[in-house]
Amino acid sequence: MAQKYTTRKEDYSKWYNETIARADLAENSGVRGCMVIKPYGYAIWEKIQAQLDIMFKETGHQNAYFPLFVPKSLFEAEEKNAEGFAKECAVVTHHRLMTDPNDSTKLVVDPKAKLEEELVVRPTSEAIIWNTYKGWIQSYRDLPILINQWANVVRWEMRTRLFLRTAEFLWQEGHTAHATKQEAIEETEQMLKVYAEFAESYMAMPVIQGVKTESERFAGADDTYCIEAMMQDGKALQAGTSHFLGQNFAKAFDVKFTDKDGTQDYVWATSWGVSTRLMGALIMTHSDDEGLVLPPALAPIQVVAVPIYKTEEDLVAISERIKELGVKLKARGISFKYDDDDNRRPGWKFSEYESKGVPVRLAMGMRDFENGNIEVARRDEKTKEIVQFDGVDVHIEKLLKEIQDNLLNKAMKHRSDNMREIDSYDEFKVKIESEGGFFLAHWDGTAETEEKIKEETKATIRCIPFDQPKENGKCMVTGKPSSGRVIFAKAY
Repeated sequence: MAQKYTTRKEDYSKWYNETIARADLAENSGVRGCMVIKPYGYAIWEKIQAQLDIMFKETGHQNAYFPLFVPKSLFEAEEKNAEGFAKECAVVTHHRLMTDPNDSTKLVVDPKAKLEEELVVRPTSEAIIWNTYKGWIQSYRDLPILINQWANVVRWEMRTRLFLRTAEFLWQEGHTAHATKQEAIEETEQMLKVYAEFAESYMAMPVIQGVKTESERFAGADDTYCIEAMMQDGKALQAGTSHFLGQNFAKAFDVKFTDKDGTQDYVWATSWGVSTRLMGALIMTHSDDEGLVLPPALAPIQVVAVPIYKTEEDLVAISERIKELGVKLKARGISFKYDDDDNRRPGWKFSEYESKGVPVRLAMGMRDFENGNIEVARRDEKTKEIVQFDGVDVHIEKLLKEIQDNLLNKAMKHRSDNMREIDSYDEFKVKIESEGGFFLAHWDGTAETEEKIKEETKATIRCIPFDQPKENGKCMVTGKPSSGRVIFAKAY
């Protein structure tokens, strides 16, 4: 009897976890709050990483690597940053273990191995990087510095969920140094656009670009820009952030430069990052009750072919034809897998590749072989058709583009259908609970009102959208004047 899986309507959180398990993406590890990213899940992350890396380098950035450990004194140097991350920090206090004098089967911390200075396991790398930049920057000739780092970070989260929030996660973090405020702001804006382009062109996930409120700003930043996406359950997911750090870190670490006129000034800074949280976004934007749905641009396997046969002679004939097709597809830059494993029946394979979100599935039996046909099934719409074998490589190439576009269009329609203007706070409190989605509402600009809404509804201001037109109105809570609407939503 086939296993019954949870549907999105029954329990969205359980459905999410089951989708990850069915697709064999990741699992919880023996370390509390940490995850094991399994080969298929990591293959998707590699696709994400590879494309972003190309886009970073096209905008002039280079990759480097900085230490995992940050001396506590450096971490404390920028006060807002230290305060913002303090409660999430893991700290190394000793450098050695020893056998327990009372029980030789156990290890204990060696009291003689206490570090002279405690080390913070990086929750983010501004401190160690700006301490390094101090030795790299003396003159305007040393600027700009455009560095990206692919790394892991540790934030000691109490409530974790695979990909979305784990104690350790993979990410990239850009850290740049500039001679002028304007140049740093332009860098911050440019990288947000890179993230938005990647989300929409590769993840097929529409995003809204905007600026965070002061209370939602990155600790130590003057401004935080973000891309916000809507998941299928109507909740928001912050998919990427880009921070204008002003001169805060330069002042904290005394990083100055001499300009062309011989005048000294502090350097201007940015930082920006996305993480394996994008995997969670990918799952929750497109997947259905049958499992994972992947946009072709990020699918490790874009096309899989399964032979249907009774005799070895049938298999040989079908295999020869399908392998010829595989060569043609690979020549078009399409990733292809031929699954002729005789340990699994075709029906099992169909279900397996459906769960893994492979965009296109091919099947060929002897009747197809003799008639010069092949069955082509698309994952996004769960439809199939019989296509002439000759020229099917061209057909599949077009089909993959169609699937990519279709997923983006469906996600955009979902967002449009679940995004509404609202003026009544009483109505907002009812609908944020019963309907979810993005609510465009007026806000008086105060942290007190923002906190009141958060406490009473669990909704936060996701961003002040860049493209939201100026519109005089009244705050839905206080009735005070407002010059434009902001986006409220519950969020992951």
